[in-house]
Amino acid sequence: QVQLVESGGGLVQAGGSLRLSCAVSGRTFSSYVMGWFRQAPGKEREFVAAISGSSPVTGYVDSVKGRFSISRDNAKNTVYLQMNSLKPEDTAVYYCAVDSMAWGRRVLPASYRYWGQGTQVTVSS
Repeated sequence: QVQLVESGGGLVQAGGSLRLSCAVSGRTFSSYVMGWFRQAPGKEREFVAAISGSSPVTGYVDSVKGRFSISRDNAKNTVYLQMNSLKPEDTAVYYCAVDSMAWGRRVLPASYRYWGQGTQVTVSS
């Protein structure tokens, strides 16, 4: 019923940019927290960024601050992740998620109800 579809991933050289999109269908989530996570091979799923349903308030993991920017378009029910100055360490599958129970728990994967299939981001050196 609820589907999240990520797009925009690909292969880029270090220093390049990508813009990820996540389109949500089935329900509207304009009032809920939306987030981006990533998972590299052999590692746990890691919080990257989140955006609240109002104001808006944004939050980022320290390693991407100043390089990544999260935004949302409520009319399109879509969340974006603009990634600049990419580094090889950013290589991972990126997942979008929606409907966090609380802003204070935005870092925790278990706080989100719905997840996309993920999109691969590979940064070469």
